[in-house]
Amino acid sequence: MSAAAIGAQPTRHASAGGAAKLLDRAWRGLLAGLMVLFVVNVALLIAAVAVNSVATRWLGTWLPAGWTLSWYQQSWSDFQLAGILWVTFEVVVAVVVLSLAIGVPAAYTLARRDFPGKRALLLLFLLPLMVPPMTYGIPLATVLYQMHLAGTIWGVILANLIPAAPFVILVMTPFIEQIDPNLESAARVFGAGTGRMFTSVLVPLLAPGILAASLLVLVRTIALFELTFLTAGPDSQTLVVALYYAVFAAGVRAPQSIDAMAMIYMLVTLVWLLIALRFVNPTQLVSRVKEHPVPAG
Repeated sequence: MSAAAIGAQPTRHASAGGAAKLLDRAWRGLLAGLMVLFVVNVALLIAAVAVNSVATRWLGTWLPAGWTLSWYQQSWSDFQLAGILWVTFEVVVAVVVLSLAIGVPAAYTLARRDFPGKRALLLLFLLPLMVPPMTYGIPLATVLYQMHLAGTIWGVILANLIPAAPFVILVMTPFIEQIDPNLESAARVFGAGTGRMFTSVLVPLLAPGILAASLLVLVRTIALFELTFLTAGPDSQTLVVALYYAVFAAGVRAPQSIDAMAMIYMLVTLVWLLIALRFVNPTQLVSRVKEHPVPAG
């Protein structure tokens, strides 16, 4: 091989490395640009709704002619938001409590026991999370109407429970798997029954997971529209369904009052989402369980 060819090899490698770096920078720049465009677009949409909810008149100008909070008062009275928020509270609390009561024992069984059909059962539990709610929401609503439960608050609770309980199972199973089974055996050796062992040993260790599941189910239930819409009646509408009817139902409504209602819904959801993000990080919580096991003695 000639000296010229040997000298050309590092040059070609350097050229290829420079092209790869340039391509990588271009790709990162494109991704950053798309992310910025998405964030700016969402921020402008939210800003438009927020500004219109406090505007006296806003047509053809950059800013409204005046500002007022009266639309929030009108929205509160016109859409009966006090009753709707109370129904939303009842539905959310019931769904969280029932999903924990179902999901935690089911997650414990899946984490601790091996039995025929376990994988099929786990897949069955996770189906409501993997398929769109509308695919099973219409048959579910049909069954609930035949049972005279649709249109009532219990029908809404049952419909929201279908995806909530599997979600608790999905969140809780890793937490339970991180707990040493010897702790349960030691508790039984010292005379603890199943109930005492569960409340005194497992529940304290599972507290981070239970908190995580509770907050995530709460946020999910507030935002779940399809199943609630299919099963809610006039007296069992949650806030997201009431907002839909405010926008699309017959009648003339001031767009500012609808935007005020939308801001109330967004603020309620955002507050709980921020609380969830403040206290809930499933990866960190699982590692925390691993790092701080409770001694058997």
